Order: sequence, then structure tokens, then C-alpha cells
Amino acid sequence: MTNDELWVFGYGSLMWQTGFEAIEQLPATLHGHVRSFCMRSYHYRGTPERPGLVLALVACGGGKCEGLAFRVANERRRSVLSYLRKRELISFAYFESAVVIDLADGRQATATTFVMDTSHEQFCGDLPLVEQARIIASAVGDRGSNAEYLNNTVTRLKQLEIDDPQLVLLNSMVRDIVGRNLEPEDASEIRARTSSM
Repeated sequence: MTNDELWVFGYGSLMWQTGFEAIEQLPATLHGHVRSFCMRSYHYRGTPERPGLVLALVACGGGKCEGLAFRVANERRRSVLSYLRKRELISFAYFESAVVIDLADGRQATATTFVMDTSHEQFCGDLPLVEQARIIASAVGDRGSNAEYLNNTVTRLKQLEIDDPQLVLLNSMVRDIVGRNLEPEDASEIRARTSSM
């Protein structure tokens, strides 16, 4: 196991908008956690008046999350951690965590990642998929639309050949709402199509 280097595990926007230099990046799997749109966004992809949703890691005994691991040069360790803390801990809804990940080449590494604080006011873990789609289709924040965030994540997962059927379905639902200019509150066709899920 590689413990003497800084590895960062990305599962959402870090995969497509990293923001720091990595000397190596590989697909990786984190066991015991799942990726979920369970965090309300008041800044980057929404506002306090109209929150969006962003991805977070949630502990789940039998679950796993496939993402991207980044290895950082030792001389950049401090600056990268500082950047990540400023970016990810804007509202302190995440815990900075050290987790063991399985790298695609067979190695294991201890990586820094950010896990949802499920006691935080921004946690919303039980939203139905249709409600997630309704929120994501209309929310916009400092860094752009919530729909763009979701679509970029799904696109990057596809490039990495990572299968996440729920995010693919959610992206399709959001594109359906946005593409047909449906009012999010009135997306009755979407509700009907997903009511059996």
C-alpha cells in the first residue's frame, strides 16, 4: 500500500474540474461508500433561496464508489490540501477523510476525500429521483447550472468506462425537463415515467 504520498479520491466534479496538478491519475474504487446527490448546494450550483444538489459520499456497508484517484507530488502536498479545503469545506458539510482505495492497476492507496456529514443541515439523503431531477433542472449557482454539473459528471464517468446507471437515468430525466422547457414543478410526464422506480 502506498502511504507516503498524497492521493486524492475524486467522485464528482474533481474528476472533470480537478483544479490542481497531478503526476498520476487512475480509476479507483472506494468500498463502503456510495456516491449520491444528497447535499444541498447554496453556493456553487445553487443559492440559499433556491438550493441545488451536489454529489457526496455516504457510508454504506455493502456499497462501493468508482471514481478517479490523483497522486500529488510531495512538494505540492500542502498547497493542494489547502486548495481542496477551501473548495470542499465552504460550508463544512463534508468531513475530510483518509480512506483506502483500490487503484485500477492493482495497488492500494490511502487517499484524502470528502465524506458527507449526515448531521449537517445540507444533507438530504432520501430525495426521490424525480425530486432530484426537478431541483437539478432549475438550480444555478456561482459556478454554473446544476444540470451542467450533472452532465459533466456523467460524461466523465462514461469516458472512464465507469458504470453508474442511476446518474445516467437522472441525467436523462434532467435533460428531458430542460430540453422541453418544462416547469420543474409540472414535470408530470417525468413523474409518470419514473413512478414505478
